[in-house]
Amino acid sequence: MYSIRLMTFNIRGCRGTDGRVDPERIVAAIRKEQPDIVALQEVASGSIPDQLAFLSEKLGLESFGSTCQGGNAFLSRFPLSGLQEYDLGNGGVCLRADADIHDKRLHLFNVRLQAFPFPRRRQIVKLMSTDLLGNSDLVCPKMLLGDFADPWFGMGTIELFLAFRPASSFWRPTFPSRFPVFPRDRIYFQGSFKVLDCRVLKNSEVRLASSHLPLILTFQVKDSLEYLKTKKIRNSRMETAPGCFRKRTEA
Repeated sequence: MYSIRLMTFNIRGCRGTDGRVDPERIVAAIRKEQPDIVALQEVASGSIPDQLAFLSEKLGLESFGSTCQGGNAFLSRFPLSGLQEYDLGNGGVCLRADADIHDKRLHLFNVRLQAFPFPRRRQIVKLMSTDLLGNSDLVCPKMLLGDFADPWFGMGTIELFLAFRPASSFWRPTFPSRFPVFPRDRIYFQGSFKVLDCRVLKNSEVRLASSHLPLILTFQVKDSLEYLKTKKIRNSRMETAPGCFRKRTEA
């Protein structure tokens, strides 16, 4: 069973807490942890030089994301497919991608929500709809991560806790980076994951790089043949575990 390291990091357009835009500091923070997949928020893709292209080249990771100013993006060692960007309204965004990792597929949802309570509640309702997380066709393990813009128990959070498990049950503050108090940056999952480690990177250099600290999760994906929940097929008395099957070859 392979271990995978994932990072979520709101880089705020590479603008540090000293007001200086310096993509090299973001590169240094990511390189220190050597993640397999990075979910980025607030990437200044329209800048010169293009921040996403710069990070991709410096880190040797393939980039996936929109060209919108302040949008979300992925950097990944693994192939990503099915990229779709969703407008959650009131400034909230979600970038969806499917990651194929060692014959297993993960559905990734990279989000950036807004702090105002009622708009944020509507954003989460849209996020949980059948267009996104509630889509019955998404039968592989799901991971929801990013900047949730609340201290922990903001409006709509109870719906997330009912549908997903947080990667860490402990308070892991990531914001503001100079003196982190609020766990705004979080990771939730649904399905057959085994969490090995979840922590925040908080050295003096990364505190300068952005107003958010990166959250790093190391996990394993269990065999979906054994752990995926079964669902009933219409007009049939039989049940099956749909999707995510690996092809078996005969010796």
